[in-house]
Amino acid sequence: MYKGGQIRLGEPIPRIEDERMLLGKARYANDIALPQLCHAYILRSPHAHAKILEIDITSAATAPGILKILTGQDVKEDELGDLTCHSFPELPSESKAFCPSQPLLANDTVRFVGEGIALIIGETREQAEDAAELLVVKYEVLPAVTFVDAYKKKGNKVWEQADGNVSFQIKSGDLKKIDEKFSSAHHVSELTIQYPRTTANTLETRCTLAYYDQTDGRMTLCSSTQEPHEVRQVIANTLDIPQNDIRVMALDVGGAFGMKGQVYPEDILVVWAASKLNKPVKWSATRTEAILTDMHGRSPLSRASLAFDKNGKIIAFKTSVTVDVGAYLSIWAGIPPRNATISFPGPYHIPHIYAEVTAIFTNTTLLGPYRGSGKPEATYTLERLINDAAIKMGFDPIDLRRQNLIGTDKMPYKTPGGYVYDTGDFNGVLQKAIKLVKWDHFNDRKAQSINKGRLRGIGLALHCQRAGTFSERMEIRVEPDGGIAAYVGTLSTGQGHETMFTQMISGWLGVPLEEIRIFQGDTDKFLFGRGTFAQRSMATGGSALKHAADEVIYKGRRISAWLLEVSEADIVFKDGEFVVNGTDRSITFKDTVKASYMGAGLPLEFGIGIDGIGHQEGTYSFPNGCMICEAEVDPETGKIEVDRSYAIDDVGVVVNPLTLEGQLHGSIAQGLGEALVEEIIYNQKNGQLLTGSFMDYGLPRADMMPDIISDVWLKPSTNNPLGVKGGSEAGNCGMPSAIIHAILDALKDYGVTDLPLPATPERVWKVIKNNHKV
Repeated sequence: MYKGGQIRLGEPIPRIEDERMLLGKARYANDIALPQLCHAYILRSPHAHAKILEIDITSAATAPGILKILTGQDVKEDELGDLTCHSFPELPSESKAFCPSQPLLANDTVRFVGEGIALIIGETREQAEDAAELLVVKYEVLPAVTFVDAYKKKGNKVWEQADGNVSFQIKSGDLKKIDEKFSSAHHVSELTIQYPRTTANTLETRCTLAYYDQTDGRMTLCSSTQEPHEVRQVIANTLDIPQNDIRVMALDVGGAFGMKGQVYPEDILVVWAASKLNKPVKWSATRTEAILTDMHGRSPLSRASLAFDKNGKIIAFKTSVTVDVGAYLSIWAGIPPRNATISFPGPYHIPHIYAEVTAIFTNTTLLGPYRGSGKPEATYTLERLINDAAIKMGFDPIDLRRQNLIGTDKMPYKTPGGYVYDTGDFNGVLQKAIKLVKWDHFNDRKAQSINKGRLRGIGLALHCQRAGTFSERMEIRVEPDGGIAAYVGTLSTGQGHETMFTQMISGWLGVPLEEIRIFQGDTDKFLFGRGTFAQRSMATGGSALKHAADEVIYKGRRISAWLLEVSEADIVFKDGEFVVNGTDRSITFKDTVKASYMGAGLPLEFGIGIDGIGHQEGTYSFPNGCMICEAEVDPETGKIEVDRSYAIDDVGVVVNPLTLEGQLHGSIAQGLGEALVEEIIYNQKNGQLLTGSFMDYGLPRADMMPDIISDVWLKPSTNNPLGVKGGSEAGNCGMPSAIIHAILDALKDYGVTDLPLPATPERVWKVIKNNHKV
């Protein structure tokens, strides 16, 4: 553990949790080994759409080591509930919407490849997997619906109740007014963009283990989730048991990115099976199972237009987005479509916006939030349109952006979608980025690339996204010896919360780092917590922690005033001591704590101890930034090398520069992956997944990563007491469009004006060969 005494916000201390990670002392759900541990394997549908005619478990049930086989019929007989969507949008009463629930195991019909059909429990995973081959399942294969044919008239349906395979449609803005603005526009840029469907591919695949605790007669679930209380609530509702009868623990979690915010059938199935067997039951995903069944992200098809006057001022924007939500609606399936309607205008002043989003069903895996959740796609669409307009209208892309930025004098700024930007200096961010990249010297670097037989381009993207949502609760307990235990409602999945929260408490209470412990992820240890998502851990969780620390200080002031026989108003807290203002009289934090636990003599109104509980409403903040990339293209092979990436970010207040840099690097890697290699692909005729392993699904590699040069341009938020904004999605939002702009700039002599995502070497090579150099 890092031991550096009292630490304040903004200091670059190394991550406290890294020591146990590097020494192999981290503990993940799959590390847990219990006596009589059983292993679950799920037989999954090989078809995207089929009726189940018969399931014969006879041979499988007598296979070596098999303890139990459960099917959809058993689910039905035990009257277990389904998984339901918690984020279905509020729609007008006349809307033709459909919101189906997801069964724990398919009983009558399967609707995507990988949907669970039978749960097999064995003494070992290998035995359970072998027994699965003995199950006999008869299907009547039905036509599969994929994205290309979901809208066909009189076409096949995923759900008979869903008219045209539509789940719901959201509209925002005044279409009539927008059409008037477009009709009077000097120039309109239009693009159709298919953003690739992706999957999180967390380093730790999903794992869930349930066991009956003999000491209290309750079930315990150890899970790789990022939302333990949400999991507990859903399991209790589905199994119709009180929430107090189940404990959920998230241990160390190896990446989540929104994907582990979904509650999956496996989480409930292992609890159900463990209760039947009275033995621990564990299920963990193979990598192929993960790609097949983890909640996917992205995938919108956008048809967007941006209107300008003759001076280059944006006058209106409209977009029509189709989102493939898969066969069922995940718990948070409504979030990406909703974000697709309200994530504009970014950093630009766009007075009129119309957005409509249609969510459609296909026979594919469920879709939901993935790092950014609709905001990277919205940023990409807007930035591509602005770059397109700059080229066609003859503007410098920097100048066109600059003249359309929202000025600091307009803050707070209300967007057409209803957001209120509290602070931001978008032009300052842009200027610092241009200075950092040394844009004026780009032609020299381009000439050097030409000498190597490479084409070099430079691309820029601005981004501004909403961060934060939902309230949070944090608790600080002060032990009799003065040690601090913080029970946090957020949950670290690799971001470094243990370091940052420890650092914050140390600065506020004057306690050395080594005397502070952070507890998370256990529903038995703290009353409630929402977990981690939407860049909310610092702004909402950290602010709630600040309120808890303030309560600790308030209680300490009262007791120290009584001990020093002065008025409470005379006490100030400074550097770990309660001091009588204007004198040299003081009492230490530890002595005050010790007094708070006196068995007798302490006034009753002081209570026992000086613990603190803090709450923070889920106010929004608006992190923003500028990303610039330089890329080299090999015209003979189409290979792309992103040579360097520059980033300027406004995160409000920096809690720890090292963890912020880590978040930037990680998000840049994911943004680069989506721009260049990542894509979930299904066979368009039968709905079979074609990218079910790392042989076929591309991931960004270390040798693809550019040099990253970064800095900050800070304007603290006024929406939370810390002034922080989000800091974990900059690369996801800015990197894809910056890379594509750099590639298009490199290929401009070939007349290339558009590229599909991901821009693989094959695709780039084809557009070069299909176009002649000017």
